[in-house]
Amino acid sequence: MFNIKDILHKKIMVLDGAMGTMIQRHKLTEEGFRGHLQGFTHSQQGNNDLLSITQPTIIKEIHNQYLDAGADIIETNTFSSNIISMADYGLESKVYEMNFQSAKIAKECAVAKTKANPDKPRFVAGALGPTNKTTSLSPDVNNPGYREVSFNDMVDLYTQQTKALIDGGVDLLLVETVFDTLNCKAALFAINTLKEELNLDIPLMVSGTITDASGRTLSGQTTEAFYISIAHANLLSVGLNCALGASQMRPFLASLANIAECFITCYPNAGLPNEFGEYDESPAAMALALEDFCKNGFVNVVGGCCGTTPEHIAAIAAVAEKYEPRLLPIMQT
Repeated sequence: MFNIKDILHKKIMVLDGAMGTMIQRHKLTEEGFRGHLQGFTHSQQGNNDLLSITQPTIIKEIHNQYLDAGADIIETNTFSSNIISMADYGLESKVYEMNFQSAKIAKECAVAKTKANPDKPRFVAGALGPTNKTTSLSPDVNNPGYREVSFNDMVDLYTQQTKALIDGGVDLLLVETVFDTLNCKAALFAINTLKEELNLDIPLMVSGTITDASGRTLSGQTTEAFYISIAHANLLSVGLNCALGASQMRPFLASLANIAECFITCYPNAGLPNEFGEYDESPAAMALALEDFCKNGFVNVVGGCCGTTPEHIAAIAAVAEKYEPRLLPIMQT
């Protein structure tokens, strides 16, 4: 059994890149997303998480491409695998199966690569996305007290997703792209309650997203305030992903690295989106930006979010192996 904490003390680990970007390369039709499943009342075009059930070979291929590029940690294809997000597709009943199958596929890939090279163990992070609802903000400007979803609803949702990911065999849990800290706190409560019930010590990672140059989450917190709000949850790591490219993320990551008592993760987008919503930053340019973070001792885990590919991850991995990981504050005294 490999201990990821021991590895994080010794090296900067590499997280995989974007799942959606790679799925888009397959140019799947509606029938491609539906696969063998029939009877849908909603269009499934763009429902990437469903592919773990209907096109598992594609998902396995993507995981293996990232592992071959040098990723130490791969994320499950479950960013939207929750009952709120799946309501848009009429697939609430498939949520458990999506999470379980996604975890199973990723775990099989990671185990095979670890067996082939035991000196480079691979890990699976169960990805829990933010949903498309917020518990902190009202969607109605005329009724600021209104909420589309309650804290308890979120706890139930994340409990279901977490249980399925654990059943599927994930090594870690990653609450990612957090734009609303209250949503995140519901996820942390659900996860830690379930860990106690199952008597399970599974490492927990959290990654927030800063929405613009103000340095705040969508729900209004600074990076430092976000960390302080969740620091109680016995985290393996905290970090930032999505929204910004690496260069724009630098001051906020530096602030986080200065105060966090756990490991630090960073997986930015491949630059900022262009006028077509696409990401143009090259693997070399992105690796150069992340090298700055590695060189300055900001990070323990680096990877890529929107627009990144195995080529980006290979370039990032080549940079990461040249530097020592960020030391935890307790290790510096």
